[in-house]
Amino acid sequence: MAEIKTNSARIQRVRRIIIAYPFALIVAALLLNWLLGVSPAVPALPTKPVLIALTVSAIMLLANHVWLMTSTELTRLKFGLQATPEEWAKAGKVETEADPIGTREVKRHHDAHNNASENTLHFAILAPAMMLISPTESLAFIWMIGFALGRLGHAYAYLSGKDGLRGIFMSLSLVSLFGMASYLALALVH
Repeated sequence: MAEIKTNSARIQRVRRIIIAYPFALIVAALLLNWLLGVSPAVPALPTKPVLIALTVSAIMLLANHVWLMTSTELTRLKFGLQATPEEWAKAGKVETEADPIGTREVKRHHDAHNNASENTLHFAILAPAMMLISPTESLAFIWMIGFALGRLGHAYAYLSGKDGLRGIFMSLSLVSLFGMASYLALALVH
């Protein structure tokens, strides 16, 4: 009974952390925006430094995509796994008899790739919007490059099974998204 109570207390503590986590990141993003200054939203073509930040982050995100795609295929090859029912049939293999370690590793790669895709969608909406309202250049750089660094670090940590590091890089990605979103909101009401 004491073990159940201890486990229940731990679950409740972790639950509170999970709920507070995004709010803590939002506060951190708001503070950095406030410290470095939010300019009023003025629709205009982006400045060269803002274009550089967007271009560098886009190149980094493309590199991350290629890395995840290539490492997934190399993992399939290593464990003799196929991607489609047609490939399994052509190889004369049965998917249900696949190496469980290989299957788990390909799933890890798919999960990392899915996570990157899900988060990059928000970046693809927020970064161009931020770019077009004449943002403070330092904040545009911090949020755009920070997001891309977070995604690269997250992919590395996810694929190598480093959970603590994965959490740090996920936080960097999320705080960057929250930074862009809160910057847009603050600039519009400024």
